[in-house]
Amino acid sequence: MADDIEISRATREDGPTLLSLIDALADFEKLQKPAGDARVRLLDHGFGEQPKFETWLGRVDGIAVAYALAFETYSSFLALPTLYLEDIFVLPEYRKRGVGLALFTHLVAEAQRRGCGRMEWAVLDWNVNAIRFYERLGAHWLRDWKVYRLTRYDFPSVAGQTVHR
Repeated sequence: MADDIEISRATREDGPTLLSLIDALADFEKLQKPAGDARVRLLDHGFGEQPKFETWLGRVDGIAVAYALAFETYSSFLALPTLYLEDIFVLPEYRKRGVGLALFTHLVAEAQRRGCGRMEWAVLDWNVNAIRFYERLGAHWLRDWKVYRLTRYDFPSVAGQTVHR
């Protein structure tokens, strides 16, 4: 019997489930789990008055086993929004059952529904299973682009810089 896969928008009531899935992603990526204030911010930023991101859950037979977290950015050259996929994660024991594909294609359809010009995401270079998955779907690795990051801990020193010409 095939799994009954359902994709739906997460609500505040799904908060504990979402946090549990985020913890599982942190374990998978060998990162520190969000704690204390970060957990409160995640719920407020996702389900507050002015959400900063949206989340979808993938359920198999009614059990949440996957999530995707996304938000819109904007392309000045396309003059269209971009749906940026920050996280997509399926619990290891539910992989290879179509849940990731269902969740991902749901997000692609969402980008299309919103009139986005593209959908983008980053993949860790060691995650060969994810890389193969995306390439099988026809996604393109942007070889000309390097991803850079400043963290909030860098902001004060950078924001205080004076540019000399």
